[in-house]
Amino acid sequence: MKATILTIGDEILIGQIIDTNSAFIAKSLDKIGIDIHEILSISDSRQHILETLKHLQNQVDLVIITGGLGPTKDDITKKTLCDYFEDELVVNPQVLAHVTELIEGFYKRPITQMNKDQALVPSKATVLNNKMGTAPGMWMKKENTVFISLPGVPYEMKYLIENEVVPKVIKEYKRPFIIHKTILTYGQGESLVAERIEAWENNLPEFIKLAYLPNPGRVRLRLSARGTDENMLKEAIEENVISLSKIIGDIIVGYDENETLEVILGRLLTKNKMTISTAESCTGGKIAQMLTAIPGSSNYFKGSIVSYSTEIKTEILKVPQELIDKYSVVSREVAIEMALGAKKLMKTDYAISTTGNAGPEKGDSPAEVGTVFIALATKNGVICEEFSFGQPREKVIDRAVNTAFEMLQKEILKNV
Repeated sequence: MKATILTIGDEILIGQIIDTNSAFIAKSLDKIGIDIHEILSISDSRQHILETLKHLQNQVDLVIITGGLGPTKDDITKKTLCDYFEDELVVNPQVLAHVTELIEGFYKRPITQMNKDQALVPSKATVLNNKMGTAPGMWMKKENTVFISLPGVPYEMKYLIENEVVPKVIKEYKRPFIIHKTILTYGQGESLVAERIEAWENNLPEFIKLAYLPNPGRVRLRLSARGTDENMLKEAIEENVISLSKIIGDIIVGYDENETLEVILGRLLTKNKMTISTAESCTGGKIAQMLTAIPGSSNYFKGSIVSYSTEIKTEILKVPQELIDKYSVVSREVAIEMALGAKKLMKTDYAISTTGNAGPEKGDSPAEVGTVFIALATKNGVICEEFSFGQPREKVIDRAVNTAFEMLQKEILKNV
């Protein structure tokens, strides 16, 4: 089966909002064996919508549409679907009852005609019940293509995909199995990893495909197997993962799409009842942000000092001013004192510090743009390393964060 994901809204085309809906829908469909043929974003234009639907007709099995189902005049998806299907809008009693209960029962305000109009749906549509909002989902078929229209509000769309769309697709269509396995590596770039595994990659079975998903300081390798025998696919994936680990086991840190290094660190810290704090300058709190994004991080993360200015380094972290005057804020000596200051201040087992010049200009230090010092204070002392991460600024920050995590993991594993 093939599917196209279609988002409708000028706000996406002008960059006012980011289309996160398509990524969620694509992952959800992929899990049940549906190929994503393409992802499109189009304007709130009746003619544009009609032309796109006509183009997709019989080219794919499913078209998942998001957006344009609100109560205001610029939301035209329902009316345009009626035009395309030569249909008319009718009041759906179940949807009207739900909208009335939501507005008058939950929000405690009188229902308006605009609210009631949310219960208007094409007469040929199968309604997909939206318990999270007022706009129902709609399932409509024309010849060989099913068109599924969903609200653009992310939490409403997610509810409908998980509770209405996916179960209905599974029930009505026979699909192949698609098995994915993600291998997370740290410390080597895409080209070097590719060199090391070239012979292994060349010997993969035809039904297994390898994709490289690089980020600064980390590379995810995604194996995808497609076929009708689920057990055979899983066994083949596992066999090839085992043989891969023998080649690059030194840089593999996880084996799951969501098994990021910060998740692994959280598990290690929790298991060993250890705590961590950070003192960040050039990374601006991003290490702390990524650590605290993990559920349960309060068990091991105590806090962070974002010491962007020299004054915070000296007044809060107690970095001696004379040290800064002698070596500059971007130096090994200052990074070490920042880590020690955070560890002492927050009474943690580990403390990470970063100080560097992320660019685009040099700033208060003579250090070259891209230079970063990362220090890790432990019970046995302080480890500090200097790195040159190049440019642009975003790359420097991302690589500094990933390298700090890598240093922390290595140190924990040495002591457990």
